[in-house]
Amino acid sequence: MNLFETVTEMGHEQVLFCHGKDPDIKAIIAIHDTSLGPAMGATRLLPYANEEAALKDALRLSRGMTYKAACAGIPVGGGKAVIIANPENKNADLFRAYGRFIERLNGRFITGQDVNLTPDDVRTISQETRYVVGVEERSGGPAPVTAWGVFLGLKAAVEFRLQTSDLKGLKVAVQGLGNVGQNLCRHLHEHGAKLFVTDISKEKTEEVKRLFGATVVEPEEIYSQDVDVLSPCALGGILNSETIPHIKASVIAGAANNQLGVELLHGQMLTAKEILYAPDYVINGGGLINVYNEMIGYDEERAFQQVRNIYDTLLEIFDRAQKQDITTNDASKQLAEDRIRKARHLKTLAVV
Repeated sequence: MNLFETVTEMGHEQVLFCHGKDPDIKAIIAIHDTSLGPAMGATRLLPYANEEAALKDALRLSRGMTYKAACAGIPVGGGKAVIIANPENKNADLFRAYGRFIERLNGRFITGQDVNLTPDDVRTISQETRYVVGVEERSGGPAPVTAWGVFLGLKAAVEFRLQTSDLKGLKVAVQGLGNVGQNLCRHLHEHGAKLFVTDISKEKTEEVKRLFGATVVEPEEIYSQDVDVLSPCALGGILNSETIPHIKASVIAGAANNQLGVELLHGQMLTAKEILYAPDYVINGGGLINVYNEMIGYDEERAFQQVRNIYDTLLEIFDRAQKQDITTNDASKQLAEDRIRKARHLKTLAVV
């Protein structure tokens, strides 16, 4: 892989390779676009197979954050950071060293908690930098807000595809019962939906079965359920050439990141099957909206109003995709890029 060509092709403004000794740290900070504001994106820590895999992850996720922020209508850009390490070896010295790298960017990149980072880890990072969110969790964390946004997005997709705003009796298959998945199940149950759920944790499936009367199915059976909606809330890349032929749902609307295995190919496969896909970075934007509001001073009414906009944004995306005969993923990118171009134009006018 030619690193410079890859970065240029994906449109990144800046990619930083952070390396240090005592402690030994290897991290990559990818800043995709700051047209709307400073780049915001969480940090994940993983024992990547190699540095190329880590770079690909950072580039792909940071670009997704740009689109997510633009579609969410909040004034931040897209970024992402990865720390190459085994979770068993993480320690306070590592996170403090990482915090010093963040601080040197002077607010160009703002980060928070992702895979293998805890709130305590974020607080350690904050000892060295001001540019970190999720330190105090004043709003109760992002999961309930993310789930509320996914629920609203699911309602928008059902209204557009199935021509109904009533969820009573709607059959929904939920894959993954973490904090977001369980909160989503609660909202769906309260509105009369019939739930089919799966998770690798038997404890979680039994809990959701007890609380919401859900039908538990095996993980490999979730795609072929005879349901109206499939809601992926676990791993990415699950909409692919192996799973799509088995899907019977008319709508896919879930919280998982990067659900399409190959964006173009598998987006087109869903369209060919007349399955309406709610782009993941739009429907799961509640988490980003939540941490943005924590950063500027949390106002619950303002935050939830911004989350409610997910409903209207998705209806606009679905309508655009239908009128132009393109995938919903392409339509969401168009919408995001329109908003970014407008921001750049306004900045140019301000300079002149």
